[in-house]
Amino acid sequence: MNLLSPVRKGKGNHDAIEVAREWLDDFGNVALATVVSTWGSAPVPVGGQLVVAPGERFEGSISGGCVEIDVIAEAPEVMATGRLKLLEFGITDEVAWRSGLSCGGTIKILLESLNLTDAAYLDAVLAARRSRSALGVATNLATGARQILEPSSVGEELLAQALISGESRVVDLADGQIFLHVLHPTVRIIAVGATHVGQVLADLAARIGYDVIIVDPRTAFASEERLRGTPVLADWPTHSFKALKLDNRTAVVALTHAAHLDDEALIEALRCDCLYIGALGSKKTHAKRLERLRQQGLRDEDLARIRAPVGLSIGAKGPAEIAVSILAEIIKTSHGEF
Repeated sequence: MNLLSPVRKGKGNHDAIEVAREWLDDFGNVALATVVSTWGSAPVPVGGQLVVAPGERFEGSISGGCVEIDVIAEAPEVMATGRLKLLEFGITDEVAWRSGLSCGGTIKILLESLNLTDAAYLDAVLAARRSRSALGVATNLATGARQILEPSSVGEELLAQALISGESRVVDLADGQIFLHVLHPTVRIIAVGATHVGQVLADLAARIGYDVIIVDPRTAFASEERLRGTPVLADWPTHSFKALKLDNRTAVVALTHAAHLDDEALIEALRCDCLYIGALGSKKTHAKRLERLRQQGLRDEDLARIRAPVGLSIGAKGPAEIAVSILAEIIKTSHGEF
């Protein structure tokens, strides 16, 4: 088997935690690598993960290809001994230079062994994802002791502050250094309108790991044949959004070109603390839309939350490029940049 070729279990499954859970059942033992700190040009942020299983199987990313091979080479010993390793790569490290961090980046990787007794830990992470709940995992970098934290039950002030900030980090406590891995719900895009733009947006968003749902009561548009497996709710936005329970990691994009549908979606989205709200249409179309929404009682400060014309201004032409511009703007917003 080629060490550079990841082996995936399940259709299109690239998520390290999901694959780790599957491989635990298959092999009984895996190694999980997690980025715990970075400096400089490290290409994967803190919290990035890679899972390694027997037989040179791996999935995920911790450096975009820079140090994966070196970490994978360490995995068999970690799986055999059960003892974690804290690996560091940087400009002064000959291995890291060869691996591609010679431009000045430094990265620390926690490599730990998981066996069937750790299945409950992975199940808890996956359950939090399904319920779209925030979760923290605190790991002692010396002993490997692990604790699952919920925002409402954190007693240690430093850990609580880090969890509230939403940023994974290493925290110095009395009993040693603790890596707090903050796990947010995945960004979810609700595309209102099974249009050509919606089709491409759904495909692109799924490829980068976002959850995607299309809402469109027009069954001729919202067909399985057109959407190729993308989850769809063939209902009006008011009913669909109540079932979906919008949150601050949800982006709503109105794409139907039908004013009554787009307006309903925007009104419902503006009632929630959504990550992003966007609407397709020209400046002239949006001006008319804003007037209609004002007549529905919405205030100007509410309406200012709508991104329209939707997407980053990159000169996009045609449905596919427009979908790229929308996704780019959502990504930018999700990282706190406006």
